[in-house]
Amino acid sequence: MPKVTYIFLLISAFTLSCTENFEEINTDPNRTSAAVFNANYLLAQSQFTYSNTGYDQLLFQSMWPQALASTYNYYGNGDKYVASGSFEAYKGREFSTSYRAASLAFEMQNLAKDNPAQSNLFHIGTIMKVLCIARLTDTYGDVPYTEALRAKEGVTLPKYDDQSAIYPGILAELEKATAALSTSSPLPTNDLMYNGDITKWKKFGNSLMLRLAMRLVKVDPAAAKSWAEKAVAGGVFTSVDDNARVLTDATSQGNNTTGALRVGDDYREVRWSKTLMDYLRRTSDPRISAIAEVSQPGLINNSNQELAGDNAEAIQIGLPNGLDLEGGAFDVSKHPQYPGGSGTGNDVAKVGKYSRPRTLVFLDRGGVNFVLTYAETELLIAEARVRGFSVGAASASDRYRNGVRAAIASLAQFNSRAGSDAAIAAAIGRADAYLTANPLSTTSVEASLRQINEQIWLATATTFNFNETWNNWKRSGFPTLTPVVFPNGFSNGQIPRRVPYAVSESGFNEVSYKAAVAKLSGGDSFTARTWWDK
Repeated sequence: MPKVTYIFLLISAFTLSCTENFEEINTDPNRTSAAVFNANYLLAQSQFTYSNTGYDQLLFQSMWPQALASTYNYYGNGDKYVASGSFEAYKGREFSTSYRAASLAFEMQNLAKDNPAQSNLFHIGTIMKVLCIARLTDTYGDVPYTEALRAKEGVTLPKYDDQSAIYPGILAELEKATAALSTSSPLPTNDLMYNGDITKWKKFGNSLMLRLAMRLVKVDPAAAKSWAEKAVAGGVFTSVDDNARVLTDATSQGNNTTGALRVGDDYREVRWSKTLMDYLRRTSDPRISAIAEVSQPGLINNSNQELAGDNAEAIQIGLPNGLDLEGGAFDVSKHPQYPGGSGTGNDVAKVGKYSRPRTLVFLDRGGVNFVLTYAETELLIAEARVRGFSVGAASASDRYRNGVRAAIASLAQFNSRAGSDAAIAAAIGRADAYLTANPLSTTSVEASLRQINEQIWLATATTFNFNETWNNWKRSGFPTLTPVVFPNGFSNGQIPRRVPYAVSESGFNEVSYKAAVAKLSGGDSFTARTWWDK
């Protein structure tokens, strides 16, 4: 990874006319300033870069926690823990994407810091930077933090900070920035998440604080309790209207997270996992018809992106992880519950009867990228209550109900068409009956924690926030998953716990990289555990 990974070099083009002005001639045309560039423009770029995860998470994190599955070889990285499909490149995707998003936010801050009218923008920049650094350290462990983004100061080989130091640092930054936001100061513009609404930004900052606090429940329970209580007292999300999501448009393929599945092979081959669909079916979850469909019979129909599938609840079935189409022992047709292919003659789709993400809901080119939701927030508060934290008067059961309702309701926010979709409306309408039949278990603390975190798993997976699906599974241990067993895997038959560093780091930042790897138990591997992952 080039040294400039850690800071985005914003290039503005200047046209120089003939002049005798020495100062003007000697002005660096590649350097911008607040006098000539509106820092607000960088906010949308940072938000979009961070949120548009696409293949960054689809190739790994979508299938490790068994939300999606695929027999397609390109997805062997996630589905079978086998190196395939640009394996080395994808190890570094979260690294480069997140640092680029962070550097955009950091440069925005540099342009806004001396302008009192842009104080809110400056503090939002801190929140965006924290969001990015958190994803980096949750994915890789120790990463550059205190020396990151400082290439302009000559720091091009930043040290890797310990995750145990990163978390207190980003939580402190987040607390300060969120508290400093003011509704009486000028509002930011070009804001894809909240359109400059400072009240919502405050809620987002505190809700993010809650998420980060709960990462610490095993490694530092006292800090987790303190930060979680502080976050809820400060004011977190209160409805699905507060959901942090980045709006996109339909101008190009793949401009949103789910749009990556518009690629022909992906559309034809990616399915919901059997683990997830079986969980939904066991409790007659109303989301089944809202999120899943079976393609029309035949390979041609299965590949037709303009042809919606059948979302009847009774026919939905998830694809087991760990299978292929190679004709051997792991061929999907050898599975004891294989439903058979769809179509006839030469027009057969071998996985055509397995449920895929509904085209209408998930594959709209003008959809949204979810970052953090009210559902996740309520479910985390429910867990905090179970753990004895002082996070408000509402019971864990009430918070649980709020979270599940919100997770179902959030499906209507994927795009305008889905908002009026009958299956989603029916799911929302059935939410209370579902919760009456499936209340939060209070038989034991473990039973409560299991059920709450299984719902976080569903809430994040069905909003395609697979980074969070994977991270929360690592943190909580729920749902209980059976690892895939497949030959020549890169994680010794274990579900990966982290992503190894980008291969280029060992060359471009060798000293810092080696120091970080030396602290990993098990080396720079998929099975090494980060500080909070106990």
